[in-house]
Amino acid sequence: MERKVKYDYAFKLECVELVLKKHYSSEHVSKVKGISKSNIIKWIDFYKTFGKVGLLSRKNQSYSIEFKLKVIKTIEKESLSLRATILRFNIPDQALIVKWKRDFAIFGVDGLRPKQRGRPKSMSNNKRKKRKSDKPLTREEELLLENESLRCQLDILKKLHALIQAEESTKKRKP
Repeated sequence: MERKVKYDYAFKLECVELVLKKHYSSEHVSKVKGISKSNIIKWIDFYKTFGKVGLLSRKNQSYSIEFKLKVIKTIEKESLSLRATILRFNIPDQALIVKWKRDFAIFGVDGLRPKQRGRPKSMSNNKRKKRKSDKPLTREEELLLENESLRCQLDILKKLHALIQAEESTKKRKP
């Protein structure tokens, strides 16, 4: 899968001005600049609707549940296309709306809640240690711990023995 390329403000403005002021076709500009025609058309639409501000990138913008719900309800009520929706609500990418609609269809309003980002807390190095009580262990508990320890040692020895046998068998095959 190809990495998504981000374009800076000056590049977007240059492409838009080539189309609007110099009257080049968006297809010609896309070939000259080596980008997709749909990006240029999207930038032109944002420029016409919001001016130069529409070309500014909106990195890591988070949207409220109410806003997402309003967008989804407007799409359903007015039968808006994705392109018309991103222009009306100044959303940078159609994929966001598609994701919101899918999450809303599957999970309802709870699907529109912000997701936790990053590594889950369960993956942290802060493992909970068993709390040692002040009471001494009973004889039965001591024997159970010793039994578990011996089982672990036996498992390790079995694996070591299996590795040694595997090495010996590969040495016999390669004379």
